[in-house]
Amino acid sequence: MVYPKSLEKLINFYKKLPGIGEKNAERLALATLNFKDEEIDSFSEALQEVKSKIRKCKICGHLAEDELCDICKDENRDHNLICVIEDYKSVFSFEKVGNYKGVYHVLNGLISPADNIGPDNINLASLIKRVENLKKPELILALKSTIEGETTTLYIKKIFENKKVLISRLSYGIPMGAEIDYLDIITLDKALEDRKKISE
Repeated sequence: MVYPKSLEKLINFYKKLPGIGEKNAERLALATLNFKDEEIDSFSEALQEVKSKIRKCKICGHLAEDELCDICKDENRDHNLICVIEDYKSVFSFEKVGNYKGVYHVLNGLISPADNIGPDNINLASLIKRVENLKKPELILALKSTIEGETTTLYIKKIFENKKVLISRLSYGIPMGAEIDYLDIITLDKALEDRKKISE
């Protein structure tokens, strides 16, 4: 089927979104045609606004509109308890659980020698600096159970050896290789509650 050029262009943009194939991209593009003019303007404005305003929190690396994210700004949270995660999507998953009262540190990747991603290529240096400024730091390593996740876990454990840092990891109720942001709330909550100490 041959689409008008402008419609084909829109379909191709929708196909860039994760999990969106040809059929879904076509449906989304055709549905967009039914938007009222003011809705199209608001949609376009929302895209431009999120692209121009969203940045990384200078403390934890999570998404923010200011220098600090809302979680790092929250004085009611336990700033000595840091959940270390691969990407910002996992923050949203933990926050949906609603029981975690600590803060986060987003690595924005995992160590993967096969992909030429080393410790200097992820957000580790700022984690070390954060921990050094805390009195009783505890790290919860919430990384997936893959070779990259295990490599990163072992590296972080080695960094903080003999530095009086309590380190735990999520319990193994989580399936091997599972993405944190795809886990259901009950599984994630239980994994957090039953975390296992691996260093102190």
